[in-house]
Amino acid sequence: VRDSLTRSSTLLPSFPLQSSSKKKLYIGALFPMSGGWPGGQACLPSAQMALDLVNKRTDILPDYELELIHYDSMCDPGEATKLLYDLLYTEPIKIVLMPGCSSVSTLVAEAARMWNLIVLSYGSSSPALSNRQRFPTFFRTHPSATLHNPTRVQLFQKWKWTKIATIQQTTEVFTSTLDDLEERVREAGIEISVRQSFLTDPAVAVKNLKRQDARIIVGLFYETEARKVFCEVYKEKLYGKKYVWFLIGWYADNWFKIKDASINCTVEQMTEAVEGHVTTEIVMLNPETVRGASKLTSQEFLAQLMSKLGGKNPEETGGFQEAPLAYDAVWALALALNKTVGPLKAKGHRLEDFNYNNRDITVEIYRAMNTSSFEGVSGHVVFDAQGSRMAWTLIEQLQGGSYKKIGYYDSTKGNLSWYGNDKYIQNSQPYLNNMTAVGCMMALAAVFPLGIDGLHVHRRQFPVVCQFRLWLLGLGFSIAYGSMFTKIWWVHAVFTKKDEKKDKRKHLEPWKLYATVGVLLCIDILSLIIWQILDPLHITVEKFTREAPKGDLDVLIQPLLEHCSSEKMTTWLGVVYGYKGLLLLLGIFLAYETKSISTEKINDHRAVGMAIYNVAVLCMITAPVTMILSSQQDASFAFASLAIVFSVYITLVVLFVPKMRRLITRGEWQSDAQETMKTGSSTNNNDEEKSRQLERENKELQKIIQEVSQALSLVTRLKTFCPDRHACVLDMFPPE
Repeated sequence: VRDSLTRSSTLLPSFPLQSSSKKKLYIGALFPMSGGWPGGQACLPSAQMALDLVNKRTDILPDYELELIHYDSMCDPGEATKLLYDLLYTEPIKIVLMPGCSSVSTLVAEAARMWNLIVLSYGSSSPALSNRQRFPTFFRTHPSATLHNPTRVQLFQKWKWTKIATIQQTTEVFTSTLDDLEERVREAGIEISVRQSFLTDPAVAVKNLKRQDARIIVGLFYETEARKVFCEVYKEKLYGKKYVWFLIGWYADNWFKIKDASINCTVEQMTEAVEGHVTTEIVMLNPETVRGASKLTSQEFLAQLMSKLGGKNPEETGGFQEAPLAYDAVWALALALNKTVGPLKAKGHRLEDFNYNNRDITVEIYRAMNTSSFEGVSGHVVFDAQGSRMAWTLIEQLQGGSYKKIGYYDSTKGNLSWYGNDKYIQNSQPYLNNMTAVGCMMALAAVFPLGIDGLHVHRRQFPVVCQFRLWLLGLGFSIAYGSMFTKIWWVHAVFTKKDEKKDKRKHLEPWKLYATVGVLLCIDILSLIIWQILDPLHITVEKFTREAPKGDLDVLIQPLLEHCSSEKMTTWLGVVYGYKGLLLLLGIFLAYETKSISTEKINDHRAVGMAIYNVAVLCMITAPVTMILSSQQDASFAFASLAIVFSVYITLVVLFVPKMRRLITRGEWQSDAQETMKTGSSTNNNDEEKSRQLERENKELQKIIQEVSQALSLVTRLKTFCPDRHACVLDMFPPE
């Protein structure tokens, strides 16, 4: 067979310089540099970047060097057939195959089992490739097109829609995607009332949607057909507030504005018709600023890729969007091969012993690939039972002619999060945070009337200034401190009770928090009203010893100091200071009691505790000192105003800077688990350490269970690439 094959001019093998100390492992790759999807233009450089980093690492395959031998498949199955046989029948032996394009991957993955080869694709989305019986050794870092469907179903359930309609282009990828959607919506209790399809002209299908009163419509078609569909949608008036369209998110952002000779609608008409539609798109670049297996963040990867592309326009470079998937594919392979070294050595095998008849090494590589789990530049890399990548889905909506991000869906955890509605921020009770900020601003505003005396306002207006000081400080304290006290109070009330009581109150209802702040605020308002009615503040003048100025014996100066006071000022201050002092002491106690508690319901209570300590200390120092310094107006004002400013700014910094830093430096899509790991590592509390240890043990147990289940499923499928199943089972699970 090898003699009958001739090399094409499109063969572009890459052979890096030999290394004297490391053994070579060869990867046979097909990168489409041209054709229907020229993804190799960006995917090849990104794969080479990954190889360079892997080969420099001393903790991954330290005794081996990975080398890429690649050809241009032109995204053509016919060309790929010739190149596949050239890879297989030309030295050296390849340990893994890496194709791109669904059509090419289908061919390679179906043939690879005959040579006991693992196939790892970086650019194949066809749902057909998820067939484990047909493609038993296939994996892909590019998610299946069916990954859009769980997101769609989640949105349908979120918005309580029970009937949907579909319109699809009759191609294999969309037909299989729709079949999967039909099964998922049936399980969710949702009915597909209308199902329309078309080959080239969607006019009749759109009219049928209109005739059957379709309102929630899922559209599955390529970009060129999308323009045809929405031109017909405009003609049939199948758009507006009564309709919701769901489309695929891989179109260009301005796809509806591109001039197309096959339609007779203007750009304005198309823009009107597409307004408001929702798209789902696989997240191919990690939105979080985290360093994964390669020690690069997603933005650092992009910067290096742009440098390697030599300034090419990303929009004109094929596969730029999928480049992170190719990069992570190499890392997935390297980590999997590294994981097999130990088990193979225990069985007397080595990676360099691999040949196309060696099932033992293939089974170990398969097992390692099947349990892959790491952070990559494209996000968290993990494969499902069919070898397909599990990933996040981005939800966008066309608003005002441009796409706006509205949410993300994590298919690995089933979490739907809305953009701008970060769970971390929400779990800090943002309304209480807003109250704290408002109270702090009121307290800061009280600094200005504190500095006003009879020189600045008329004597008759001075009592108003006095009341203004009292109300601003009183209400500002109640709102700011009250909202912080409420958080600590409820954390203590819910999470320090006995288990049976804790279970009854585990659902923390927000209205109870607001009601608690309201009670504290009402107590202050009521006491201030009673004080103002029964014993209103007025101006009092304190007289000092007369002074004779130097050089003028006929003049005496009478120093006067104006105070805001009332008849029973000491009594009222005693009541207010006593009440608020008890709140401060109770707040300190509760903050101390809850410092070791970890809860998602109010996840910033430790920062609140620090703010309470700050406020309590400053208040307890400031109140008596200002009373002692009451006759020294400059010192009294300076001390009181500085105490207010410091307590306010420290409170705002402690509560809000961590949240701002999170949103700016880490992005708002960080998972709760990652945040828990990050914050947990900064504390030495024994209870938290035990909690984290239990979480780690739980994850390890889950991983072991997954490996066992995958091994059992592998045994049931061995017949597809192993003629002697009994021998294979003995090889995989040798007797002790």
